[in-house]
Amino acid sequence: MVGKNFSGKRKQMSEAFINSAFLALSGGFQDAYTYNTRNEVFSNAQTGNVVLMSQHFMTGDWKAGVRYLLPLIAFVLGVFVADQIQMRYKYARRLHWRQGILLAEIVILFVVGFIPHSLNMTATIFVSFACAMQVQTFRKMGGYSYASTMCIGNLRSGTAAFSHYLQDRKTEQLKQAAYYFGIIFLFAIGAGLGGNLTEHFGIHMIWISCILLGLSFLLMFENE
Repeated sequence: MVGKNFSGKRKQMSEAFINSAFLALSGGFQDAYTYNTRNEVFSNAQTGNVVLMSQHFMTGDWKAGVRYLLPLIAFVLGVFVADQIQMRYKYARRLHWRQGILLAEIVILFVVGFIPHSLNMTATIFVSFACAMQVQTFRKMGGYSYASTMCIGNLRSGTAAFSHYLQDRKTEQLKQAAYYFGIIFLFAIGAGLGGNLTEHFGIHMIWISCILLGLSFLLMFENE
């Protein structure tokens, strides 16, 4: 699970860029999946859900507003559950707590693939819950804070790092910017694949996210 970088500092495989790449691909895929196949509701982009929820509530369309409120609540619960798991099982030896959360996410998304369109809201709630667990669990990439299921923070951090590089010319700053923009690119690839595959092949395509998360799960058995 852990190794050492050149400075001798121990690093977890969960922070490796390759692991973050699988998580970002899956994160983008999940967001496109719920938007394209589950009544145009985001699973990850809660800012978008807040905007649309408020818009519908302000016009008195309460039913439509609730459609965006419930995934938001599910996201909050997902963060809370992941945090509780970390506190209780942080020092577990048989299976790392992050791998346990990945397994739970895989199971949830696998079940979502069987949920019919008549229960689209239920499916989106499950995906939002799973996404929140992921974003709360994996918050570091190569030592840098990041998010694997959304872009706004990564875009800000990557741009700031590049701006600092232009000023200071430090290689580490350029590397940091490359990490962030690389994750954004992979998230976009995952979103593009998710949108197109779900449009052509339907709700079962969420299982591709299960495969990507499974690769991340297996990767975490290896050393950095």
